[in-house]
Amino acid sequence: QVQLVESGGGLVQAGGSLRLSCVVSGSIWGLNDMGWYRRAPGNERELVASITRGGGTTYADRVKGRFTISRDNAKNTVYLQMNSLKPEDTTVYYCNARGLLKYPINTFNSWGLGTQVTVSS
Repeated sequence: QVQLVESGGGLVQAGGSLRLSCVVSGSIWGLNDMGWYRRAPGNERELVASITRGGGTTYADRVKGRFTISRDNAKNTVYLQMNSLKPEDTTVYYCNARGLLKYPINTFNSWGLGTQVTVSS
C-alpha cells in the first residue's frame, strides 16, 4: 500500500546538525499533511513539526528556531533539518504522511519505522 522510509539519523555531538528525509511510495493520488514526530518519555509520540501541502508549517516549542521542516511534492519527500542539536533531542524520530490512496480509493495516515537520533554531550 503505502511505505514511508526514513533516513538521515545517527550520532552527532551537541550543537551539531542532522537532516532527516522521508520518502513516501505506493499507489497514492497525493499527499496532504506530512510531519515528523518523536518518541517521548512513556513511549508516546510527540509532534516535532508538520507541513501542509501548501507549505504551511507548525513546530513544537522545544524545536522552534532550531529545526526546519520542508517538503518536495514532486518527490513525495519530507525533510527535517535539525540544527543546534541538544542531548535532550535524543530519541527515535518518525515520519508521518496523510493522503489519498488510488486503489481502493481511500484516505491513509501512515507512519515510517523510525530513525534513531543520538546527540552526545
